[in-house]
Amino acid sequence: MLNRSDLEAFDYYDNFDAVKPTPNLDSYTEFVESMILTTGRDRLVENTLGLVGEAGEVAEKIKKHFRDATLGLDVSAVQKELGDVIFYWVALNNVLGLDAMDTILKNMEKLSARQRNGTLRGSGDNR
Repeated sequence: MLNRSDLEAFDYYDNFDAVKPTPNLDSYTEFVESMILTTGRDRLVENTLGLVGEAGEVAEKIKKHFRDATLGLDVSAVQKELGDVIFYWVALNNVLGLDAMDTILKNMEKLSARQRNGTLRGSGDNR
């Protein structure tokens, strides 16, 4: 697994295919930051629209699988789009100053409480 010093020395552009890293959430967060092209308000908009757009691409591939019964589901293509979803999810956490692991933990806490309360089904934020 790469640690922070390995990550700083690792040239993603030139060496990724030769030495595939095994990222953890911290190293992936740093990787995402190294790929960001926009700043400020533009970044917030790009990261938000990027997340929604990539989630839409996942949905589109699955929709076509069901709509066009002759096509099989291209799981590899879906996986690539899910990777883009993760990229923008991490980028959005970063631009908002949120720790991605803390976001995951808060989500687990919320869903665990809903399960304990018998409110996994239904709608609304406060269940």
